[in-house]
Amino acid sequence: MTTNTENAKIEQCIILGSGPAGYTAAIYTGRAGLQPIIYEGLQPGGQLTITTEVENFPGFADGIDANELMDSMRKQAERFGADIRTATATKVDLSQSPYTLWFDDDTVVKCRTLVIATGASAKYLGLSDEKKYQGQGVSACATCDGFFYRKKVVAVVGGGDTACEEATYLAGLASKVYLIVRKPYLRASKAMQDRVLNNPKIEVLFETNTLGLFGEDGVEGAHVVYRKGEADERTYDINIDGFFLAIGHKPNSDLFKPWVKTDETGYIMTEGDSPRTGIPGVFAAGDVADPHYRQAITAAASGCKAGIEVDRYLKEND
Repeated sequence: MTTNTENAKIEQCIILGSGPAGYTAAIYTGRAGLQPIIYEGLQPGGQLTITTEVENFPGFADGIDANELMDSMRKQAERFGADIRTATATKVDLSQSPYTLWFDDDTVVKCRTLVIATGASAKYLGLSDEKKYQGQGVSACATCDGFFYRKKVVAVVGGGDTACEEATYLAGLASKVYLIVRKPYLRASKAMQDRVLNNPKIEVLFETNTLGLFGEDGVEGAHVVYRKGEADERTYDINIDGFFLAIGHKPNSDLFKPWVKTDETGYIMTEGDSPRTGIPGVFAAGDVADPHYRQAITAAASGCKAGIEVDRYLKEND
């Protein structure tokens, strides 16, 4: 390959992202004989690799290690001919087909079809302890990891609908849930507020910020401060086994915003129940286009759709 766009080879299918959506799209396009190329991006294996065990992916009765699951998907994609490359896209031009992509390894590629499966990154508070205890009590997905905290005490950070949904979900598993809210009120809908405030297992800590986490072999508690900077500021600790972030996700879509439609948060908007972006031959799959579910299984399903659509598009436009 070359940095000269005129001499760049035109590939049939490029897939950006190597999470469940990207790998599944590669499996389907590979089986169709399209020799897809996957660019792994910044996080090979996707968001799933920052968790530990996955218990809600069908087919694994006893659960499976997240990295093992993603490694299996990778090998399956390679089995069907996927070319997996370690590089990240830095620029794209989707103004006309074949589409042009630039990468951080100084290569340029043109393609007839593109699957955007770059995912979404959970927002964190920025505490060093969040990285320290990643996979050891810190999580950004209650649906993914809540089961590990049955009959234990957990905290959820956030005050919007997502935080209230996560707190309510965890209350069905944990013995107690602290909802740590920076403001003196909840931003969630009235229905969600009522659900949280009327749940005896949930204790809302208003006007509270997290200062840090502590524990020997995992999270055992959090240092918090009430009314930070005020005259009645008070610092104290809460004992918890799990710490859940629910302050939102940022879809990794900035690179594509000049070309595709996104919602106010940045999630790529697709046509109906399809992965079509509105640009012929360009599809979006996984968390980058999913503001609602953000699960490995739904990402894989959308990757399946994208793979099928790629094959159909190429056959129709031969």
